[in-house]
Amino acid sequence: MKIGVLIVVEPQNTIEKLEQKFQKLKEMDIHYCQLSSWESCVWTDENADKINELCKKYGVTISAFWCGWEGPGRMAWNFFDGPYALGLVPPEYRTLRVQNLCDGADFAKKLGVTDVATHMGFIPENPSDPNFPGLCIAIRHVAEHLKANGQYLLFESGQETPITMLRCFERVGTDNLAVNLDTANLILYGKGNPVDALDVIGKYVRNLHAKDGKFPTNGMNLGEETRLGEGKANFPALIRGLKALGYDSHITIEREIDGDEQIRDIIDGKKFLTDIITEVYGEGSVE
Repeated sequence: MKIGVLIVVEPQNTIEKLEQKFQKLKEMDIHYCQLSSWESCVWTDENADKINELCKKYGVTISAFWCGWEGPGRMAWNFFDGPYALGLVPPEYRTLRVQNLCDGADFAKKLGVTDVATHMGFIPENPSDPNFPGLCIAIRHVAEHLKANGQYLLFESGQETPITMLRCFERVGTDNLAVNLDTANLILYGKGNPVDALDVIGKYVRNLHAKDGKFPTNGMNLGEETRLGEGKANFPALIRGLKALGYDSHITIEREIDGDEQIRDIIDGKKFLTDIITEVYGEGSVE
């Protein structure tokens, strides 16, 4: 298993800030990352060349590009505003965001990255919802663009139940749809848990966000994110489930705080995951 970290590309002073993050990866002896960016102004040929240079300089492999999108409410991580604002679900932002995802995928291709991940939004649970067919058409458009690039489109889990995601895969119908399994989001959104989700969408998993958290305690806000091992995600059971599925690829630590505490939690999280993976997969199974 390849343990990595999620790195966000900032819109200002992009390369300077990014090099500091790559230096930190080297200090932590981490050689893999997901690269995340919400700003299309970052997705230039010049930045692609510089990022490729940084990867070579610091010995880092980008496992996936996490692509954000434009439009109002794009950070509405709650149960009231989120369903109307996030991802490709809102019809009024759909055309813009389809273009964002295609442009982001083209940028990822310049980095040699085959996996492009994003949140699709609160996919309707009801398959008869009148918004569902149009959403699937939009996703198919993105997926076909990525397929022409030789890429996979990864849905990040959490804002929908696993069966809803599976139903969307079936309706879209392309063979390059996959899952970025966020091990906390299903819990934070109250949609289930990552272990049981493997029974439904496990065969589609191509990357993971190793994250932990607690279930919501009110009807407005998501649950609380925590350090790995301090929330409700059952990592030993999850790793055993992944092994049973034959998964032996990337697991990307995501800790949604900043500063020194984030670095400490990433270092502790790497050891936490390494111990579990080694117990389940055997010695020498962690990169």
